[in-house]
Amino acid sequence: MKGCSNCKKGVILCIFHRSVSYFKTRFTSEKDCFLKNKVMEKLFDILLKNRKILHDHLQNTPKEDLFRIPKGFNNNIWWNIAHVVVTPQLLLYGLSGLDFTIEKELIDKYRKGTFPDGEPSKLEMEKISAYLFSTVKLIQLDYSHGKFKNFKEYMTSPKIALASPEDAIAFNVFHEGLHLGAIGALKKALELDR
Repeated sequence: MKGCSNCKKGVILCIFHRSVSYFKTRFTSEKDCFLKNKVMEKLFDILLKNRKILHDHLQNTPKEDLFRIPKGFNNNIWWNIAHVVVTPQLLLYGLSGLDFTIEKELIDKYRKGTFPDGEPSKLEMEKISAYLFSTVKLIQLDYSHGKFKNFKEYMTSPKIALASPEDAIAFNVFHEGLHLGAIGALKKALELDR
């Protein structure tokens, strides 16, 4: 069986790359554009549902558990939530040559390759909590207005090539799912650590 040419998985074309390539090859007619818009609406809907789950974790997890790093981990629940907020800023605004819509200090503190460094201030926690929803709405608005037209191709850590804003948005759904899973693992480890 031939592997996916993008990620080398042992399938004809992995599901993620098949959907991403769908954007590049199939949306040429008015009907196709309608379908693309429906797919993008669904991706934004999924992102907002992810953010609701993250917000619930933020509101319902005891504060000491938000910041505790269990044995065998290198980050905590808080870092994962903040990281999810800053990543689309880099993937969409950064790769399109646009100004970020949140503070660069937050992006630098929670971007890929960073680790938790003490507890955040109350103000920082309030900002991240608000940004969970406001940034998705703004990205959706900016996408609908074509602001990401100068998107620069990028190869992600898991070797998924992003060639368009649509690719970045689809990848971001995948990325947030990974971090939701990480939060679940952290919660389980914290319970076992008690």
